[in-house]
Amino acid sequence: MSTTTDAGRPDGVEELLAAVRSGRLERIPGLLAGLDAAQRRACLPGLKALRKELRQDWSQGAIDTRGRLLVAGAACHAGPAGAAAWLAGGDLTVRDWARNSALHTVVEAQPEQWQVEVATRLAARPVRGWGWSMYPLIEAVVRRTGCEVPRDEAFARAWLDGSCGRGGPRPTLAEQLRADSFTPVLLPVVFQLADVGYALTIRLSPRPGDVWTEAIAELAAAGVVDRAAVIDRCLARLLRGGKPADQRAFLEVLRALAPTPEEYAARVRDVAALLAGPSVIAGHAQGVLAALDEAGLIEPEVLYEASAVVLFRTEKKLVRAQLGWLERAARRAPGRSGPVVLAAAEAFGCADTGVQERALNVVARHLAAAGEAVLPELRFAAEALNPVHHRRAGELFGAPVGVPVGGDDDDPDTGWNDVLPPVPVPSPLGAPVASAAELAEELSALLASREPGVTAFERVLDGLVRQAHLDRAALLAALEPVRRAHPWSGAGQWGDCTPGDVLFVVAAVAGETPPRRLWDALRGRNHSPLRGARTTVPGAALAARLEEAAWQVTATRPPYLLATPTDATGALDAAVLVERIAGYEAAGVTAGAVDLSAALLRVGAGGGEGVERADGSERAEGAEADAAVLRAAGALTSPAGRRLAHWLRTGGLPGQPSERVLFAPGQGLRRANVHGDRWWEDVQRVAVAQPGIGTGPQGPDGERLAPELLALLDGTEPSVARARRVYDWSRRPVAHWFAMLPWHREELAARWLDPFAEGADRDERGAGRHLPLLAEAGGPAGLALHLALAYGLGARHTEDRTAAVDALLVLAARGDLDGELLGRELGGLVACGTVLATRLGAALTMAAETGASVTVWSVLGPALPGLLGATDPSVRGLGDLVALAADCARRTGARGPMAEVTAVAERAGSSRVVKEARALRDVLAG
Repeated sequence: MSTTTDAGRPDGVEELLAAVRSGRLERIPGLLAGLDAAQRRACLPGLKALRKELRQDWSQGAIDTRGRLLVAGAACHAGPAGAAAWLAGGDLTVRDWARNSALHTVVEAQPEQWQVEVATRLAARPVRGWGWSMYPLIEAVVRRTGCEVPRDEAFARAWLDGSCGRGGPRPTLAEQLRADSFTPVLLPVVFQLADVGYALTIRLSPRPGDVWTEAIAELAAAGVVDRAAVIDRCLARLLRGGKPADQRAFLEVLRALAPTPEEYAARVRDVAALLAGPSVIAGHAQGVLAALDEAGLIEPEVLYEASAVVLFRTEKKLVRAQLGWLERAARRAPGRSGPVVLAAAEAFGCADTGVQERALNVVARHLAAAGEAVLPELRFAAEALNPVHHRRAGELFGAPVGVPVGGDDDDPDTGWNDVLPPVPVPSPLGAPVASAAELAEELSALLASREPGVTAFERVLDGLVRQAHLDRAALLAALEPVRRAHPWSGAGQWGDCTPGDVLFVVAAVAGETPPRRLWDALRGRNHSPLRGARTTVPGAALAARLEEAAWQVTATRPPYLLATPTDATGALDAAVLVERIAGYEAAGVTAGAVDLSAALLRVGAGGGEGVERADGSERAEGAEADAAVLRAAGALTSPAGRRLAHWLRTGGLPGQPSERVLFAPGQGLRRANVHGDRWWEDVQRVAVAQPGIGTGPQGPDGERLAPELLALLDGTEPSVARARRVYDWSRRPVAHWFAMLPWHREELAARWLDPFAEGADRDERGAGRHLPLLAEAGGPAGLALHLALAYGLGARHTEDRTAAVDALLVLAARGDLDGELLGRELGGLVACGTVLATRLGAALTMAAETGASVTVWSVLGPALPGLLGATDPSVRGLGDLVALAADCARRTGARGPMAEVTAVAERAGSSRVVKEARALRDVLAG
């Protein structure tokens, strides 16, 4: 007769719970064996309560307790569904408990049907996060009971990984798999798994058959799995696509299987479809099909269909191999010459002139055998040839090729008009936020965005000040749902200030920040809730604006902010700023020092008179203010008004000249006011030095810009924390940083030249996407901006080069591009190896394909002396650059000899660079 405790539970139940809390795992199976079904059910509430207690405890003792809890709970669940859910709990499987003998003992003690259903349910569950797989337990149940092997993805992946991870003396992987009863069932599933490239290609030992790719081939040869089915699955997986590592792994499986020509011929359509896949797979398929064609095992039409696919690819190796296949086919069977030359003509549209020449040679050699019937189609296809081949194609096909409409190809007076994008029109900020409800919606959208734009942030910040002035109680009520979802969590002292820190102002509106203590801290600069050890100079400037706004909404309560821009670039129209200060004077409000400084930097030096936009409106660009704006500013009487009038009259903040500084490999950068911090032992860079502005221009009463904003344009250390190096620059709110100085893009480019350079010589990603912001901003475009653009055109990643091309075209459309300066810098950067010729060629080709041949030639022409005079002719991609220059020169009617081009053209040999230099020489000679 069992006794009960004071809690009403039997002694056995209490003993089990005590053992789970503090006992030994080995005792749990014996205690469970002494409990009947009812007693086990009685244990569940206590076990669940203990599990809840442990959720926040990750000490070593708590982890050990989780193991005992896992074993006890599995046995106490009479239903398989509950047991499987308990065993799969992520909070319990923080260690590989599935291999523990205690767990196997309690599971084996259950009815066989229970074991099978639990194993089936566990096999269907994916392993999430850092949880351990229950594969060892499932495997033991399946092998012990002889039930059907699960075919679930998670189980197959665990089987695959488990086969790779066994160490010590053992048979080869192929021998293990041959003896494993799971192999015929699970191997077909492996072909459906993603992210298995590493597991399939890792060699466990130097012995043959000890890598999955070879083991699969041995299994197919031994008849363990059906060879034809494995080949079909392998081809199907390659056709399905996936990550490059997976595709390479399954290609290795196919190569290890080594299908015979007859096996490939039976699957010729699948093999032909691989020609559209990744380069390495397409190359394998091309070689297989060529061998089948030479053996006469496929229809001739396969060659022509394959050519239609391959000759449109960009990989020169594949295109050249396809032309070679066509050549061999025509030699073996002259009767196929007609279709062969038409197929080869598909390569006339290739961007590479060398490939075009090779295709033209194939056509020329077999044109006689093809007959005159193919000439009309060849003449049409020849129109896609580069003009350098027009004369020869015309002689071959018996008709002129490439005669321009409305002019002669050799006439230097035939003009070429660039096709440039329209001058970008900055988006206006729009009317101010009209109500507290509207502000709450815009604030929610800003906080939900990963990269909130300048417009969204500025509207919200100005809206908070406006609505706090109108009705603070209504504003608090409207913001309450937003504050619950996004509470102000205090100072982010380990990070930089971002637009999301506008919540600091929201907290000030709600009275969560003591305003007097805050203002005292700001004045003393001894502590700042928005600035920490990693705060950047722009981050400190943004923090200063937010901190002052937080003070204003609780103390001075101005009707609006002065520095809110009028368009998305951050620019502020001078007439609007005059009106705002006039409103401050009428209301008797004193302008904040940081707010006024930010407004002055955004207004530049101009009024309403400037460069005309594409839509007919005007934007201030020059140093002369509009007379009406000057008169209105002169009528202002407050200190802020007098300072604005003085700013407009004196031209505002002067631009800083840039000085070119070259740093060789191994030379450190320690010169004052030279902008760039990361310099490596093996790179050579061009940096920019600027003199700095010191303490900045004085106002009429001796006023200075706020130090946080002055630091944006000065190389000296500001009085607030500054992070000299910003390694994750591309992930910072760079658009907001640029919007602080919308008229000083040259200074911005100088101070942030490092990230642009790292995109070219360190293969970093992301900086180039900010180049269009600089191109669309105001102010002079000098050496620093053109250097940043040069680095962007040579960036490693395609998206960064695309953004650099956009910036190039925008500068050209605005008339701000100095092609000679950019070309000289590019020539030097390619010569010293900082920018790769292949990347630069890809970027400039992209620009030329938009129709901007004049712009591209204006850059390439000045770059050629540096490219050809100081660059090794064998450098990869140099021939492409010279070919592009020849094409642009021909299209634009450029004339005049170049000594460097002539010198290379007169060299002996037939290298790509020499041949293209000869073509360019002939074009320039007319």
